[in-house]
Amino acid sequence: MARRPLPRILSNGSAQIARSRELARTAADSATDVLHPLITISRGLRRLAAAGRRKWADTPKDRRGPLLFLVASVVLVVALVPYGPLLAVISVMAAAAWHGRDRAPAEPEGPDESQAQRLQSLYDALVPYLSTPDDPAPLYAHGGDWEKVFPAYEFDGTGRVSHLVVRYPAYFTDGEADSRARIEQLLHAKSGRGREYHFDWDEEGNQLTVTVLSPLPTDIAAQRFVTSPGETVLGFTDPTQVQRTLPLSHGEEQRDVPPVVWRTGPRSTEPHLLVMGEPGSGTTTLLRSIALQALQHGDILIVDGSGTGEYACLTGRDGVLAVECAASGAVASLEWAGRETERRLIAANHARQAGQPLPDDTRRPLWLLLDRPGALAHLAAADGRPDPQSLLQVPLRHGRAANVTVVVAEQFDSADTLSDAVRQHTRARVVLGPASPTRLEAILGAPPHTTPVPVMPPGRGYARLGTGPVHRLQVPATPDPHDDATSDVQRQAVLELLPPRSAQVLVKPEQEPVA
Repeated sequence: MARRPLPRILSNGSAQIARSRELARTAADSATDVLHPLITISRGLRRLAAAGRRKWADTPKDRRGPLLFLVASVVLVVALVPYGPLLAVISVMAAAAWHGRDRAPAEPEGPDESQAQRLQSLYDALVPYLSTPDDPAPLYAHGGDWEKVFPAYEFDGTGRVSHLVVRYPAYFTDGEADSRARIEQLLHAKSGRGREYHFDWDEEGNQLTVTVLSPLPTDIAAQRFVTSPGETVLGFTDPTQVQRTLPLSHGEEQRDVPPVVWRTGPRSTEPHLLVMGEPGSGTTTLLRSIALQALQHGDILIVDGSGTGEYACLTGRDGVLAVECAASGAVASLEWAGRETERRLIAANHARQAGQPLPDDTRRPLWLLLDRPGALAHLAAADGRPDPQSLLQVPLRHGRAANVTVVVAEQFDSADTLSDAVRQHTRARVVLGPASPTRLEAILGAPPHTTPVPVMPPGRGYARLGTGPVHRLQVPATPDPHDDATSDVQRQAVLELLPPRSAQVLVKPEQEPVA
């Protein structure tokens, strides 16, 4: 059959509808301009009437009679005076027009003198980096105008730039890290130090968006996070970086904060974690927070190489297999962890061959938390024992299949003591405390898109899970409840998360586990 043409109303109806909408919008704008005086007077009359009602409501009842007599006297005098009613109407209309005017202050168009001077200085500073002598129509030139290269800008209350869009020529080598770093360092210095800037490079549009990031919240205490089994909250980040929020309680307030969630288990692509930082940067706080979350669904074994008793609050708790501070105990515990990993693999293999579900003791997660294992290396060597990190080969290599997770925390000055197995299998990385961009890129595998600040609060740093983006990170406050410097609120928050004391020791690392 031959196709019949669509009716005319359907073939060109969209154009007619768009034209009708434009005519209606134009008519509405014209009517608004014509009726603007009437609208202003009506708004003023409503405001005057509201003021009269408030005055009448605020007047005591014993004074309302004299007030009515005074109003009636004024109305009588106005009525008897020649042209009184006309003058009264004119006065009321004038008062209504005055009270009905738009009181919103008119926003100034464009920046003021100081802001324009700051933008001009930014433009002049970018000229040597974004211009060439052979460009016939340069965007950047000495004595040029900044308005054509800064299409959008915002300033904060102190007069410093808080948001800026920078246009640059197409021949600028924005694909090279060194070229980007020079521009980012220059904008950071000229826009104001002491703040964190996020740089978003649009290589297709030849634009750079600079945004000043607000500080991450540091008052989030340890608590039960709304997560599923296999998810661990490392900390919290910017709302633009993740598409998920967690409901948190802060005193009597409730708020939603975007988290950095690390997924572990058999289906995880980053089953193990490495935490690096300076002394006092919060690495131990992060491990303590991970331990409290892991105890909800699994067992943990802690090796404290620092020997300062930061994990004493976990000793003897349900699910805590051991808290070792000595080299001998650490070696014995990790030897048991290696055998336990092999046992889980064998039991899981037998169950799969028999077509049966996995045993419960192989599905329960086992966490190995090592804080500064490099400090125990020379002690173990002096006793003729192996390096504790050498015993992590099996848990690191086969931990994902055996539901065993390894978390290692070390300081920058002992980074060379990390074994090759730890470096190779810990694809989830966290860096806490101040660090140079070179060190951040060496540990995380990619540079952050923000400028680090020289002074950071404890628990502040960066996180990268596998090959994902680099996130700003703030670890929840999880202090040692036995520390005298801990506040009562934070101490109580940690104590509420601790499991009860166990009646007996579940596993002794010196003994063989029961098959």
